[in-house]
Amino acid sequence: MSLIKEFKEFAVRGNVIDMAVGIIIGGAFGKIVSSLVSDVVMPPIGVLLGGVDFSKLSATVKEATETAEAVKVNYGAFLNTIIDFIIIAFVIFMAIKVMNKLKKKEEEKPAAPPAPSKQEVLLAEIRDLLKK
Repeated sequence: MSLIKEFKEFAVRGNVIDMAVGIIIGGAFGKIVSSLVSDVVMPPIGVLLGGVDFSKLSATVKEATETAEAVKVNYGAFLNTIIDFIIIAFVIFMAIKVMNKLKKKEEEKPAAPPAPSKQEVLLAEIRDLLKK
């Protein structure tokens, strides 16, 4: 089998395409959550804490000099990233929980009653014959 043919079979397989779509949607979802955290969640928290802008929080390790820039640890951006992660993890947890609940409901649906055994069929025929 040629390399091109093998690659074509691999690339058009359904699960590869599903995975690609999931990665693209996941990237877009990550941007939405980042915007939610930085533009919606963090400003009210900053106001509650006295007007703090979390994205600007940093600790200066070394002051700037004429020849070098200041060395800073930007822990505010790190806090935003942690909150992003927590929100994404929670949303994924809830989505999986809903999917598991739906899957469980599908499994709980009563199956069709099993076909009667040969003995039961024979007994039913005997009963019907006796009734006549």
